[in-house]
Amino acid sequence: MKATGIVRRIDDLGRVVIPKEIRRTMRIREGDPLEIYTDKDGGVIFKKYSLMGGLSDFAGQMCETLNKTTGRIAVITDRDTCISVAGTARRELADKRISAELENIMEGRQIYQRKEADSPLPICEDTDKYLLDVAAPILSEGDVLGCVLFVAAPGDAPTGETEYKLAQTIAGFLGRHMET
Repeated sequence: MKATGIVRRIDDLGRVVIPKEIRRTMRIREGDPLEIYTDKDGGVIFKKYSLMGGLSDFAGQMCETLNKTTGRIAVITDRDTCISVAGTARRELADKRISAELENIMEGRQIYQRKEADSPLPICEDTDKYLLDVAAPILSEGDVLGCVLFVAAPGDAPTGETEYKLAQTIAGFLGRHMET
């Protein structure tokens, strides 16, 4: 655990304010769910909760199927990280924080498909080796939970209508699955 040097008091209702700097760094937005843990030394730990994180095995199977079907790198994210990756980029993308550009696409709630003339968008913050080809946000009860992606290496041709429809279908399926 890393000390921040920030001290906050608990109010009479048991609330504590998480400083803006920490919320910005950890990408905690208003309304985001937080898990609360305690450690053996008496510490209290707040961790961002991901509904999609509980589906990592299922999402992994989906990615594997998409990869085998299309031959493309398939990724499923939550709102912050790549939770499942299938294909040659597994080592470079798994558990990495998503890029701000991808986060903006998710927040826009629209399906993205790269065109030949488009400037490439990175998938993750710390690497631009792999580029975004198709992104379909996973929506459940109006909330963005994550995204289904097809990823390309530099020089790869853009994906076609098949990958676009597959990403849209899987995102819709996962969104409906999360509602039940």
